[in-house]
Amino acid sequence: MNSLKKYIAEFIGTFVLVLFACGTACVTGCSSAKGTGYLLTALAFGLVIVAMAYSIGNVSGCHINPAVSIAMLVSKKLSLRDFIGYVIAQFAGAIAGAAVLMLLIGNSDKTGALGSNALYIGDIWLSLLIEVILTFVFVIAILGVTSKVENSAVAGLVIGLSLTLVHILGIGFTGTSVNPARSFGPALLAGGDSLACVWVFIVAPLVGGVLAALVYKFLTTEKEEKAPAEEKEEAPSEEN
Repeated sequence: MNSLKKYIAEFIGTFVLVLFACGTACVTGCSSAKGTGYLLTALAFGLVIVAMAYSIGNVSGCHINPAVSIAMLVSKKLSLRDFIGYVIAQFAGAIAGAAVLMLLIGNSDKTGALGSNALYIGDIWLSLLIEVILTFVFVIAILGVTSKVENSAVAGLVIGLSLTLVHILGIGFTGTSVNPARSFGPALLAGGDSLACVWVFIVAPLVGGVLAALVYKFLTTEKEEKAPAEEKEEAPSEEN
């Protein structure tokens, strides 16, 4: 598959993620009243992933997230060249999505920051920890469900539901990033405090993605090493 087509697919996917998911957060205010705005935002992020997975997944793998791409790089499922191309496309798509969102909603943004993330109780280290954990859970779910070809039919749904899950917990803390591009686009256009702390939501998801890849590799390598040994013991001896 032509690399340019992959990068365009990643641009489109991240553009849609920011426009629709962050857009939902903006128009609902991510309100916890009766849980409606809160749950709608979590669902919006998950449903975008489902939609994009079954539309551009066969082109680029539908990472639309640098944390996913770096996990694939560490897992040796993505070349360094494509990793760079993916990340550039993802950030560009996020900025474009935020720009269109700003154009569409204007002063009706109930969050006041285009759905940007914010530090939990103003604590940088706690926010970093929260985002690392959320990203770790999300990315390890992706690595697991995409590890077997037979899961391809349901992979998009599982990944979308996993993103919804981490948002249901994380929105109340940091607004949930788990995606450096998704955080950077809105923060860049919103400016102010959102832009000042956006580095937290770039660093933490990348760390979480790398940790998920390393842990998953450790778990599956151990399994793969045992399997051949077991097969050798069970194999019938050859008669001369």
